[in-house]
Amino acid sequence: MDDELIVCRCEEVTAGEIRRAIRDGARDLSAVKRRTRAGMGLCQGRTCESLVVRLLCKELGLRAGDVAPASPRPPVVPVPFGAIGDPDEADH
Repeated sequence: MDDELIVCRCEEVTAGEIRRAIRDGARDLSAVKRRTRAGMGLCQGRTCESLVVRLLCKELGLRAGDVAPASPRPPVVPVPFGAIGDPDEADH
């Protein structure tokens, strides 16, 4: 996988950035997420997690089964501001 390949489209994280994070000490999906934001975008890793696992395995000499899955997160859904509160209450 070329270093310039975008692995996480939501956060625009490249394979090279993920490799650097692993070389700097990331040893699991959560650590890669914290260092690069890969998997923290709108898809919550559904698109890129398998590629990040592949990079972790290759860089660390692991098998896919050795990498624990990321913590599940609730789905993210865009909400209009008007749905959050009553616009008439903003005057009080």
